[in-house]
Amino acid sequence: MGFIRNQKEKAEERAKARERRKREKERQKRRYYKHGQVKLKHSKRGMISSGLAFTSAFLMMLIFSVSYISRGEVNIFVGLTGLMVLVMAIIGLERGIKGFKEREKNYASCKSGIVCNAVLLLIFIATYIRGFF
Repeated sequence: MGFIRNQKEKAEERAKARERRKREKERQKRRYYKHGQVKLKHSKRGMISSGLAFTSAFLMMLIFSVSYISRGEVNIFVGLTGLMVLVMAIIGLERGIKGFKEREKNYASCKSGIVCNAVLLLIFIATYIRGFF
């Protein structure tokens, strides 16, 4: 009888420990909620889009500065860098749009990446069109 009673006590202790772990897990889960909503992570593609927009903007300012300082007498490297920046803006725009397909994410980085890349794309297209005339 003592053996069975001892086994029952151990089983009850294990059940209580399981219940405590379950409550603790629920309590930790609630830490991440604010007013009953889950804190969302940023979209990975949106972050890439924003990073490409920042890099494109930096390189664009660098190209324009070099061209201004040298009074328009620049080598082919600056022109190729401009084309690379144009391609980066197009890729960033595409990544930002595809970032909306990720589920349960914060889309702020997608939105900012799309807007910045679109503005950079328009600036570069206007600059290239202005160069033809």
